[in-house]
Amino acid sequence: MTRGCTLVLGGARSGKSGFAQRLAEAGGGPLVYVATAQAFDAEMADRIARHRADRGPRWTTVDAPHDLPDAIAGLRGGGVMLADCLTLWLSNRMLADADMEMEIAALAAAIGQADGHVILVSNEVGSGIVPETPMGRLFRDHAGRANQAVAAVADRVALVIAGLPLWLKGG
Repeated sequence: MTRGCTLVLGGARSGKSGFAQRLAEAGGGPLVYVATAQAFDAEMADRIARHRADRGPRWTTVDAPHDLPDAIAGLRGGGVMLADCLTLWLSNRMLADADMEMEIAALAAAIGQADGHVILVSNEVGSGIVPETPMGRLFRDHAGRANQAVAAVADRVALVIAGLPLWLKGG
């Protein structure tokens, strides 16, 4: 896979992560998985362990719950980096009271610095109901802005529904 970026969007349990992993593995070269999840409880720790086992030994895992732009900018050697997921990273940064406009701009800039192909997985949260809480509405707004910023710099964008990709850009 050549240098560039693919954004994979979808709802919860849409199949977006599996689709993104298959894209990455088809690309050849070194495979780097950037994990943004944090194990705050036993269920999440188990989920993370299962996902790591599913990826297998071809993958190098980098934990970056807060430093996603740095992890992306650090991609070297022309490999493929799969970052899963953008919306978890956004949650982590919001809870750390980060300047989200600056964070999103840094993410978009980092994509252009990567020496390889970056695949970003993100939840499409704008198709549901308006969240009840101010924090929920703010999260939805930041996620929408981040998805738009990444889609603008991405070479390809896919929306995955029921495990099936619909190419919105490139593809």
